[in-house]
Amino acid sequence: MPLFDIHLPKSISKALNLPVNSPKRQQVKALKKLLKKAVQTEFGQRYQFDEILNSRHPGKRFQQLVPIHDYNKIYNEWWHKTLEGHTDVCWPGKIKFFALSSGTSEAASKYIPITQDLMKGNRMVMIKHLLTLRTYENLPVRSLGKGWLMLGGSTDLQKGPGYYAGDLSGITAKKMPFWFSPFYKPGKKIAKTKDWNKKLDYIVEQAPNWDIGFVVGVPAWIQMCMEMIIERYKLKSIHDIWPNLAFFVHGGVSFEPYKHGFEKLIGKPLIYIETYLASEGFIAYQSRQDAEGMKLVTNEHIFLEFVPFEDKNFDADGNIKADAEALMIHEVEEGKEYALLISTSAGTWRYLIGDTVKFTDKEHCEIVITGRTKHFLSLVGEHLSVDNMNKAIQIVSDELNISIPEYTVVGEPHGTFFAHHWYVVCDDRVNAETLRTRIDNALKEINDDYAVERGSALRDVYLDILSEDCFMKFMESKGKIGGQHKFPRVLKGKMLEDWKQFLSLQKATS
Repeated sequence: MPLFDIHLPKSISKALNLPVNSPKRQQVKALKKLLKKAVQTEFGQRYQFDEILNSRHPGKRFQQLVPIHDYNKIYNEWWHKTLEGHTDVCWPGKIKFFALSSGTSEAASKYIPITQDLMKGNRMVMIKHLLTLRTYENLPVRSLGKGWLMLGGSTDLQKGPGYYAGDLSGITAKKMPFWFSPFYKPGKKIAKTKDWNKKLDYIVEQAPNWDIGFVVGVPAWIQMCMEMIIERYKLKSIHDIWPNLAFFVHGGVSFEPYKHGFEKLIGKPLIYIETYLASEGFIAYQSRQDAEGMKLVTNEHIFLEFVPFEDKNFDADGNIKADAEALMIHEVEEGKEYALLISTSAGTWRYLIGDTVKFTDKEHCEIVITGRTKHFLSLVGEHLSVDNMNKAIQIVSDELNISIPEYTVVGEPHGTFFAHHWYVVCDDRVNAETLRTRIDNALKEINDDYAVERGSALRDVYLDILSEDCFMKFMESKGKIGGQHKFPRVLKGKMLEDWKQFLSLQKATS
Protein backbone atom coordinates (compact mmCIF):
# COMPACT_ATOMS: atom_id res chain seq x y z
CA MET A 1 0.00 0.00 0.00
CA PRO A 2 1.56 3.34 -0.99
CA LEU A 3 1.94 5.98 1.69
CA PHE A 4 0.04 8.48 -0.46
CA ASP A 5 -1.37 8.64 -3.95
CA ILE A 6 1.14 10.49 -6.08
CA HIS A 7 -1.70 11.73 -8.35
CA LEU A 8 -3.90 13.44 -5.77
CA PRO A 9 -7.02 15.19 -7.11
CA LYS A 10 -7.08 18.96 -7.44
CA SER A 11 -9.74 19.24 -4.75
CA ILE A 12 -7.25 18.02 -2.13
CA SER A 13 -4.61 20.43 -3.39
CA LYS A 14 -7.12 23.27 -3.06
CA ALA A 15 -8.07 22.21 0.46
CA LEU A 16 -4.37 22.33 1.37
CA ASN A 17 -4.02 25.92 0.11
CA LEU A 18 -1.55 24.82 -2.54
CA PRO A 19 -2.32 27.40 -5.29
CA VAL A 20 0.40 30.01 -5.65
CA ASN A 21 -0.37 33.35 -4.03
CA SER A 22 1.50 36.51 -3.09
CA PRO A 23 3.84 35.70 -0.16
CA LYS A 24 3.03 39.10 1.36
CA ARG A 25 -0.72 38.41 1.19
CA GLN A 26 -0.24 34.91 2.56
CA GLN A 27 1.77 36.22 5.49
CA VAL A 28 -0.76 38.94 6.36
CA LYS A 29 -3.49 36.29 6.27
CA ALA A 30 -1.43 33.99 8.51
CA LEU A 31 -0.77 36.83 10.98
CA LYS A 32 -4.44 37.78 11.17
CA LYS A 33 -5.36 34.15 11.80
CA LEU A 34 -2.90 33.99 14.70
CA LEU A 35 -4.02 37.31 16.16
CA LYS A 36 -7.72 36.41 16.03
CA LYS A 37 -7.10 33.15 17.85
CA ALA A 38 -5.02 34.80 20.58
CA VAL A 39 -6.81 38.15 20.93
CA GLN A 40 -8.35 37.25 24.33
CA THR A 41 -5.14 35.86 25.85
CA GLU A 42 -3.11 37.81 28.40
CA PHE A 43 -0.49 38.51 25.73
CA GLY A 44 -3.11 39.58 23.20
CA GLN A 45 -4.73 41.95 25.66
CA ARG A 46 -1.41 43.45 26.75
CA TYR A 47 -0.27 44.15 23.21
CA GLN A 48 -3.61 45.25 21.73
CA PHE A 49 -4.19 42.50 19.20
CA ASP A 50 -7.67 43.91 18.55
CA GLU A 51 -6.16 47.23 17.45
CA ILE A 52 -3.64 45.43 15.21
CA LEU A 53 -6.46 43.48 13.56
CA ASN A 54 -8.35 46.69 12.80
CA SER A 55 -5.28 48.38 11.36
CA ARG A 56 -4.92 48.99 7.61
CA HIS A 57 -1.39 47.57 7.83
CA PRO A 58 -1.51 44.83 10.49
CA GLY A 59 2.05 43.65 9.83
CA LYS A 60 3.61 47.04 10.52
CA ARG A 61 1.28 47.75 13.46
CA PHE A 62 2.20 44.35 14.92
CA GLN A 63 5.87 45.32 14.74
CA GLN A 64 5.15 48.68 16.39
CA LEU A 65 3.16 47.32 19.34
CA VAL A 66 4.75 43.94 20.08
CA PRO A 67 8.38 43.83 21.27
CA ILE A 68 10.96 41.35 20.00
CA HIS A 69 11.59 38.43 22.37
CA ASP A 70 14.48 36.07 22.84
CA TYR A 71 13.93 32.93 24.90
CA ASN A 72 14.88 34.44 28.25
CA LYS A 73 12.61 37.45 27.78
CA ILE A 74 9.50 35.56 26.68
CA TYR A 75 10.04 32.79 29.25
CA ASN A 76 10.60 35.12 32.18
CA GLU A 77 7.66 37.35 31.28
CA TRP A 78 5.16 34.83 29.87
CA TRP A 79 6.01 31.19 29.28
CA HIS A 80 6.85 30.43 32.91
CA LYS A 81 3.14 30.96 33.62
CA THR A 82 2.16 28.27 31.11
CA LEU A 83 4.67 25.89 32.68
CA GLU A 84 3.03 26.59 36.05
CA GLY A 85 -0.35 25.58 34.61
CA HIS A 86 -1.94 28.97 33.88
CA THR A 87 -4.32 29.07 30.92
CA ASP A 88 -4.80 31.64 28.14
CA VAL A 89 -1.37 33.19 28.61
CA CYS A 90 0.10 33.47 25.09
CA TRP A 91 -2.27 31.03 23.37
CA PRO A 92 -5.83 29.97 24.25
CA GLY A 93 -6.20 27.08 26.68
CA LYS A 94 -3.70 25.12 28.73
CA ILE A 95 -0.33 24.09 27.32
CA LYS A 96 0.06 20.36 27.91
CA PHE A 97 3.28 19.67 25.99
CA PHE A 98 6.67 21.37 25.92
CA ALA A 99 9.54 20.59 23.56
CA LEU A 100 12.96 20.55 25.19
CA SER A 101 15.25 22.23 22.70
CA SER A 102 18.76 20.96 22.06
CA GLY A 103 20.15 24.14 23.63
CA THR A 104 23.37 24.41 21.57
CA SER A 105 23.88 28.05 22.52
CA GLU A 106 23.35 27.69 26.25
CA ALA A 107 23.94 24.79 28.63
CA ALA A 108 20.34 24.45 29.87
CA SER A 109 17.47 23.08 27.83
CA LYS A 110 14.65 25.40 26.86
CA TYR A 111 10.94 24.66 27.33
CA ILE A 112 9.14 25.50 24.08
CA PRO A 113 5.30 25.37 24.16
CA ILE A 114 3.66 22.82 21.84
CA THR A 115 -0.07 23.11 21.09
CA GLN A 116 -2.58 21.08 19.10
CA ASP A 117 -2.80 23.98 16.63
CA LEU A 118 0.96 23.91 16.09
CA MET A 119 1.01 20.14 15.60
CA LYS A 120 -1.89 20.38 13.14
CA GLY A 121 -0.03 23.07 11.19
CA ASN A 122 3.14 20.95 11.18
CA ARG A 123 1.19 17.97 9.80
CA MET A 124 -0.33 20.10 7.02
CA VAL A 125 3.15 21.28 6.04
CA MET A 126 4.40 17.67 6.05
CA ILE A 127 1.62 16.69 3.62
CA LYS A 128 2.43 19.64 1.36
CA HIS A 129 6.06 18.60 1.48
CA LEU A 130 5.19 15.05 0.41
CA LEU A 131 3.08 16.38 -2.45
CA THR A 132 6.11 18.17 -3.91
CA LEU A 133 7.63 14.76 -4.66
CA ARG A 134 5.23 14.61 -7.63
CA THR A 135 7.54 17.04 -9.44
CA TYR A 136 10.69 14.93 -9.02
CA GLU A 137 12.19 13.21 -12.07
CA ASN A 138 12.72 9.43 -12.01
CA LEU A 139 10.91 9.21 -8.69
CA PRO A 140 11.31 5.72 -7.12
CA VAL A 141 7.57 5.29 -6.53
CA ARG A 142 8.09 1.77 -5.17
CA SER A 143 9.96 3.21 -2.16
CA LEU A 144 7.13 5.57 -1.18
CA GLY A 145 5.12 2.81 0.47
CA LYS A 146 8.05 1.37 2.41
CA GLY A 147 9.07 2.01 6.00
CA TRP A 148 10.19 5.32 7.44
CA LEU A 149 13.07 5.03 9.92
CA MET A 150 12.75 8.18 12.03
CA LEU A 151 15.66 8.53 14.43
CA GLY A 152 14.44 10.92 17.10
CA GLY A 153 13.94 11.49 20.79
CA SER A 154 12.18 9.19 23.23
CA THR A 155 8.38 9.12 23.24
CA ASP A 156 8.56 8.36 26.98
CA LEU A 157 8.15 12.01 27.92
CA GLN A 158 9.02 13.67 31.23
CA LYS A 159 5.93 14.26 33.34
CA GLY A 160 5.65 17.61 35.07
CA PRO A 161 2.82 19.09 37.14
CA GLY A 162 0.12 19.08 34.47
CA TYR A 163 2.35 18.81 31.41
CA TYR A 164 4.72 16.53 29.48
CA ALA A 165 8.13 17.55 28.12
CA GLY A 166 10.60 15.98 25.70
CA ASP A 167 12.19 16.26 22.25
CA LEU A 168 9.81 17.50 19.56
CA SER A 169 10.54 14.32 17.59
CA GLY A 170 9.40 12.30 20.61
CA ILE A 171 6.20 14.34 21.00
CA THR A 172 5.51 14.06 17.27
CA ALA A 173 6.01 10.28 17.29
CA LYS A 174 3.80 9.91 20.38
CA LYS A 175 0.98 11.87 18.70
CA MET A 176 1.45 10.26 15.28
CA PRO A 177 -1.79 9.68 13.30
CA PHE A 178 -2.95 6.06 13.33
CA TRP A 179 -2.69 5.66 9.55
CA PHE A 180 1.08 6.29 9.65
CA SER A 181 1.81 3.59 12.27
CA PRO A 182 2.39 0.73 9.76
CA PHE A 183 5.13 2.76 8.06
CA TYR A 184 6.80 4.12 11.19
CA LYS A 185 10.06 2.56 12.36
CA PRO A 186 11.56 1.77 14.81
CA GLY A 187 8.03 1.37 16.21
CA LYS A 188 6.50 2.58 19.44
CA LYS A 189 8.29 0.16 21.78
CA ILE A 190 11.81 1.06 20.64
CA ALA A 191 10.90 4.76 20.23
CA LYS A 192 9.99 4.84 23.92
CA THR A 193 13.55 3.89 24.94
CA LYS A 194 15.27 6.76 26.72
CA ASP A 195 18.81 5.35 26.64
CA TRP A 196 20.13 6.48 23.27
CA ASN A 197 22.77 3.75 22.99
CA LYS A 198 20.24 1.03 23.80
CA LYS A 199 17.86 2.50 21.21
CA LEU A 200 20.58 2.28 18.54
CA ASP A 201 21.31 -1.33 19.57
CA TYR A 202 17.63 -2.23 19.25
CA ILE A 203 17.46 -0.62 15.80
CA VAL A 204 20.55 -2.51 14.64
CA GLU A 205 19.02 -5.76 15.95
CA GLN A 206 15.73 -5.20 14.10
CA ALA A 207 17.21 -3.75 10.89
CA PRO A 208 16.99 -7.01 8.85
CA ASN A 209 13.26 -7.23 9.61
CA TRP A 210 12.41 -3.87 8.04
CA ASP A 211 12.00 -2.72 4.45
CA ILE A 212 13.05 0.93 4.67
CA GLY A 213 12.36 3.51 1.96
CA PHE A 214 13.03 6.70 3.98
CA VAL A 215 15.51 7.56 6.70
CA VAL A 216 14.77 10.74 8.64
CA GLY A 217 16.99 12.51 11.14
CA VAL A 218 20.08 14.56 11.95
CA PRO A 219 22.93 13.49 9.60
CA ALA A 220 25.47 12.59 12.31
CA TRP A 221 23.13 10.15 14.09
CA ILE A 222 21.75 8.60 10.89
CA GLN A 223 25.31 8.07 9.67
CA MET A 224 26.32 6.46 12.97
CA CYS A 225 23.29 4.16 12.88
CA MET A 226 24.02 3.06 9.32
CA GLU A 227 27.68 2.42 10.16
CA MET A 228 26.63 0.21 13.08
CA ILE A 229 24.26 -1.80 10.87
CA ILE A 230 26.89 -2.26 8.13
CA GLU A 231 29.50 -3.35 10.67
CA ARG A 232 27.15 -5.72 12.53
CA TYR A 233 26.04 -7.61 9.41
CA LYS A 234 29.32 -7.32 7.47
CA LEU A 235 27.69 -5.46 4.57
CA LYS A 236 29.25 -3.56 1.69
CA SER A 237 26.57 -0.86 1.89
CA ILE A 238 23.29 -0.11 3.64
CA HIS A 239 21.46 -1.08 0.44
CA ASP A 240 22.49 -4.70 1.00
CA ILE A 241 19.96 -4.81 3.83
CA TRP A 242 17.52 -2.07 2.67
CA PRO A 243 17.43 -2.33 -1.16
CA ASN A 244 14.43 0.06 -1.39
CA LEU A 245 16.06 2.87 0.56
CA ALA A 246 15.70 5.89 -1.71
CA PHE A 247 15.21 9.02 0.44
CA PHE A 248 17.13 10.76 3.19
CA VAL A 249 15.13 13.54 4.86
CA HIS A 250 17.51 15.63 6.94
CA GLY A 251 17.65 18.93 8.76
CA GLY A 252 19.03 20.76 11.76
CA VAL A 253 22.55 21.23 10.36
CA SER A 254 24.15 21.62 6.95
CA PHE A 255 24.46 18.24 5.24
CA GLU A 256 27.53 19.16 3.19
CA PRO A 257 30.18 18.26 5.84
CA TYR A 258 28.63 14.78 6.12
CA LYS A 259 27.88 14.05 2.46
CA HIS A 260 31.27 12.66 1.48
CA GLY A 261 31.36 10.13 4.32
CA PHE A 262 27.65 9.38 4.03
CA GLU A 263 27.93 8.33 0.39
CA LYS A 264 30.55 5.72 1.31
CA LEU A 265 27.76 3.87 3.13
CA ILE A 266 25.29 3.59 0.26
CA GLY A 267 25.20 1.31 -2.78
CA LYS A 268 23.15 3.58 -5.04
CA PRO A 269 22.24 7.27 -5.10
CA LEU A 270 19.69 8.64 -2.63
CA ILE A 271 17.33 11.57 -3.01
CA TYR A 272 18.33 14.08 -0.34
CA ILE A 273 15.48 16.22 0.97
CA GLU A 274 16.23 19.07 3.38
CA THR A 275 13.72 20.28 5.96
CA TYR A 276 13.65 23.07 8.52
CA LEU A 277 11.63 21.61 11.37
CA ALA A 278 12.52 23.39 14.60
CA SER A 279 11.04 22.86 18.06
CA GLU A 280 9.07 26.04 17.44
CA GLY A 281 7.47 24.87 14.19
CA PHE A 282 7.87 23.51 10.65
CA ILE A 283 9.44 26.55 9.00
CA ALA A 284 10.61 25.44 5.53
CA TYR A 285 11.21 22.46 3.28
CA GLN A 286 12.88 21.63 -0.02
CA SER A 287 10.08 21.85 -2.59
CA ARG A 288 12.06 21.43 -5.82
CA GLN A 289 14.43 18.59 -6.66
CA ASP A 290 17.45 20.70 -7.56
CA ALA A 291 16.66 23.79 -5.51
CA GLU A 292 19.55 25.33 -3.63
CA GLY A 293 17.30 26.37 -0.76
CA MET A 294 14.16 25.45 1.14
CA LYS A 295 10.73 27.01 0.60
CA LEU A 296 9.45 28.99 3.58
CA VAL A 297 6.01 28.11 4.94
CA THR A 298 4.11 31.33 4.30
CA ASN A 299 0.43 30.37 4.33
CA GLU A 300 -0.06 28.19 7.38
CA HIS A 301 0.65 28.71 11.07
CA ILE A 302 3.77 30.90 11.15
CA PHE A 303 4.36 34.61 10.62
CA LEU A 304 7.95 35.40 9.67
CA GLU A 305 10.15 38.45 10.12
CA PHE A 306 13.75 39.00 9.10
CA VAL A 307 16.30 41.05 11.04
CA PRO A 308 19.43 42.02 9.04
CA PHE A 309 22.30 40.27 10.82
CA GLU A 310 24.41 43.39 11.24
CA ASP A 311 26.17 45.25 14.05
CA LYS A 312 23.36 47.82 14.26
CA ASN A 313 20.91 45.05 15.22
CA PHE A 314 23.11 42.68 17.26
CA ASP A 315 25.83 43.11 19.86
CA ALA A 316 29.20 41.37 19.80
CA ASP A 317 27.80 38.30 21.57
CA GLY A 318 24.95 37.83 19.09
CA ASN A 319 22.24 39.28 21.35
CA ILE A 320 19.52 41.20 19.53
CA LYS A 321 19.15 44.90 20.32
CA ALA A 322 15.83 46.32 21.52
CA ASP A 323 15.54 48.68 18.54
CA ALA A 324 16.51 46.09 15.90
CA GLU A 325 15.05 46.57 12.42
CA ALA A 326 12.70 43.77 11.31
CA LEU A 327 11.54 43.26 7.73
CA MET A 328 8.56 41.38 6.32
CA ILE A 329 8.92 38.80 3.57
CA HIS A 330 8.33 41.24 0.69
CA GLU A 331 11.07 43.56 1.99
CA VAL A 332 14.01 41.14 2.02
CA GLU A 333 16.84 40.88 -0.52
CA GLU A 334 18.59 37.85 -1.95
CA GLY A 335 22.11 37.15 -0.70
CA LYS A 336 21.81 39.07 2.58
CA GLU A 337 21.96 37.37 5.96
CA TYR A 338 18.97 37.67 8.30
CA ALA A 339 18.14 36.48 11.79
CA LEU A 340 14.70 34.89 11.89
CA LEU A 341 11.79 36.03 14.07
CA ILE A 342 8.69 33.83 14.20
CA SER A 343 5.17 34.11 15.59
CA THR A 344 3.29 30.80 15.73
CA SER A 345 0.14 28.97 16.79
CA ALA A 346 1.81 28.01 20.07
CA GLY A 347 2.01 31.52 21.52
CA THR A 348 5.47 32.30 20.19
CA TRP A 349 5.46 36.03 19.41
CA ARG A 350 8.20 37.88 17.51
CA TYR A 351 10.54 35.23 18.84
CA LEU A 352 14.23 35.16 17.93
CA ILE A 353 14.68 31.51 17.04
CA GLY A 354 18.46 31.89 16.93
CA ASP A 355 19.05 30.85 13.30
CA THR A 356 20.38 33.02 10.51
CA VAL A 357 19.17 32.54 6.94
CA LYS A 358 19.88 33.82 3.45
CA PHE A 359 17.43 34.06 0.55
CA THR A 360 18.64 32.13 -2.48
CA ASP A 361 15.47 32.72 -4.53
CA LYS A 362 13.08 35.45 -3.39
CA GLU A 363 10.47 34.58 -6.03
CA HIS A 364 10.11 31.06 -4.62
CA CYS A 365 10.69 32.22 -1.00
CA GLU A 366 13.65 29.84 -0.75
CA ILE A 367 16.29 30.16 1.94
CA VAL A 368 19.35 28.39 3.26
CA ILE A 369 20.30 28.29 6.93
CA THR A 370 23.65 30.03 7.30
CA GLY A 371 24.26 29.58 11.03
CA ARG A 372 23.26 30.78 14.46
CA THR A 373 23.18 34.31 15.86
CA LYS A 374 25.61 33.19 18.57
CA HIS A 375 27.59 30.70 16.49
CA PHE A 376 29.92 32.97 14.56
CA LEU A 377 33.43 34.29 15.05
CA SER A 378 34.23 37.97 14.82
CA LEU A 379 37.07 38.56 17.26
CA VAL A 380 38.62 41.33 15.14
CA GLY A 381 36.05 41.92 12.41
CA GLU A 382 36.52 38.70 10.41
CA HIS A 383 32.74 38.04 10.49
CA LEU A 384 33.13 34.30 9.98
CA SER A 385 29.75 32.54 9.74
CA VAL A 386 28.91 28.85 10.00
CA ASP A 387 27.97 29.00 6.32
CA ASN A 388 31.54 30.12 5.52
CA MET A 389 32.94 27.29 7.65
CA ASN A 390 30.72 24.66 6.03
CA LYS A 391 31.74 25.80 2.55
CA ALA A 392 35.44 25.66 3.47
CA ILE A 393 35.03 22.14 4.88
CA GLN A 394 33.19 21.04 1.74
CA ILE A 395 35.87 22.49 -0.56
CA VAL A 396 38.75 20.88 1.35
CA SER A 397 36.95 17.54 1.72
CA ASP A 398 36.43 17.40 -2.06
CA GLU A 399 40.02 18.46 -2.78
CA LEU A 400 41.55 15.83 -0.49
CA ASN A 401 38.84 13.18 -0.96
CA ILE A 402 38.25 12.91 2.79
CA SER A 403 35.26 13.04 5.13
CA ILE A 404 34.97 15.58 7.97
CA PRO A 405 31.63 14.75 9.64
CA GLU A 406 32.11 16.97 12.69
CA TYR A 407 34.03 20.10 13.61
CA THR A 408 33.96 23.04 15.95
CA VAL A 409 35.91 26.31 16.03
CA VAL A 410 36.93 28.56 18.92
CA GLY A 411 38.55 31.95 19.16
CA GLU A 412 41.49 32.43 21.53
CA PRO A 413 44.19 34.96 22.41
CA HIS A 414 47.47 34.93 20.52
CA GLY A 415 49.80 37.19 22.47
CA THR A 416 48.27 40.65 22.10
CA PHE A 417 46.36 39.43 19.03
CA PHE A 418 43.99 36.52 18.27
CA ALA A 419 43.78 33.11 16.61
CA HIS A 420 41.19 30.54 15.55
CA HIS A 421 41.45 26.97 16.79
CA TRP A 422 39.73 24.21 14.78
CA TYR A 423 38.88 20.79 16.18
CA VAL A 424 37.87 18.38 13.41
CA VAL A 425 36.85 14.73 13.09
CA CYS A 426 38.49 12.83 10.25
CA ASP A 427 39.04 9.08 10.08
CA ASP A 428 40.79 9.29 6.71
CA ARG A 429 44.54 9.61 6.51
CA VAL A 430 45.38 13.30 6.29
CA ASN A 431 48.13 15.59 7.57
CA ALA A 432 46.86 18.10 10.14
CA GLU A 433 49.10 20.87 8.80
CA THR A 434 47.83 20.29 5.25
CA LEU A 435 44.25 20.41 6.51
CA ARG A 436 44.89 23.59 8.50
CA THR A 437 46.46 25.37 5.54
CA ARG A 438 43.76 24.27 3.08
CA ILE A 439 40.90 25.39 5.36
CA ASP A 440 42.61 28.72 6.03
CA ASN A 441 43.14 29.35 2.31
CA ALA A 442 39.57 28.35 1.45
CA LEU A 443 38.20 30.81 4.02
CA LYS A 444 40.35 33.59 2.57
CA GLU A 445 38.73 32.95 -0.81
CA ILE A 446 35.19 32.76 0.64
CA ASN A 447 35.31 35.71 3.07
CA ASP A 448 37.07 38.99 2.22
CA ASP A 449 36.92 40.24 5.83
CA TYR A 450 38.63 37.05 6.99
CA ALA A 451 41.34 37.46 4.35
CA VAL A 452 42.05 41.04 5.47
CA GLU A 453 42.21 40.16 9.17
CA ARG A 454 44.50 37.15 8.56
CA GLY A 455 47.09 39.70 7.53
CA SER A 456 46.43 41.82 10.60
CA ALA A 457 45.04 41.00 14.06
CA LEU A 458 43.98 37.39 13.36
CA ARG A 459 47.54 36.09 13.55
CA ASP A 460 47.20 32.33 13.33
CA VAL A 461 45.03 29.26 12.84
CA TYR A 462 45.47 26.01 14.79
CA LEU A 463 43.91 22.64 14.03
CA ASP A 464 43.61 19.37 15.96
CA ILE A 465 42.24 16.14 14.52
CA LEU A 466 40.10 14.26 17.04
CA SER A 467 38.03 11.09 16.98
CA GLU A 468 34.27 11.19 16.50
CA ASP A 469 34.03 9.33 19.79
CA CYS A 470 35.61 12.32 21.53
CA PHE A 471 32.91 14.65 20.21
CA MET A 472 30.14 12.21 21.15
CA LYS A 473 31.50 11.69 24.67
CA PHE A 474 31.51 15.44 25.25
CA MET A 475 27.89 15.69 24.11
CA GLU A 476 27.01 12.79 26.38
CA SER A 477 28.74 14.52 29.30
CA LYS A 478 26.45 17.52 28.69
CA GLY A 479 23.32 15.33 28.58
CA LYS A 480 22.89 16.13 24.87
CA ILE A 481 23.05 12.72 23.27
CA GLY A 482 20.22 11.78 20.93
CA GLY A 483 18.43 12.43 17.69
CA GLN A 484 17.89 16.20 17.90
CA HIS A 485 21.19 17.22 19.48
CA LYS A 486 23.88 18.78 17.31
CA PHE A 487 27.47 19.68 18.16
CA PRO A 488 27.82 23.49 18.08
CA ARG A 489 30.01 24.69 15.24
CA VAL A 490 31.36 27.55 17.36
CA LEU A 491 32.07 27.26 21.07
CA LYS A 492 31.93 30.26 23.39
CA GLY A 493 31.41 31.02 27.07
CA LYS A 494 30.59 28.17 29.44
CA MET A 495 30.47 25.55 26.68
CA LEU A 496 34.00 26.51 25.60
CA GLU A 497 35.27 26.27 29.19
CA ASP A 498 33.68 22.83 29.56
CA TRP A 499 35.14 21.70 26.22
CA LYS A 500 38.70 22.69 27.17
CA GLN A 501 38.33 21.02 30.56
CA PHE A 502 36.97 17.89 28.87
CA LEU A 503 39.91 17.75 26.43
CA SER A 504 42.37 18.17 29.29
CA LEU A 505 40.82 15.24 31.15
CA GLN A 506 40.82 13.13 27.98
CA LYS A 507 44.50 13.87 27.43
CA ALA A 508 45.37 13.10 31.07
CA THR A 509 43.62 9.71 30.99
CA SER A 510 44.84 8.63 27.54
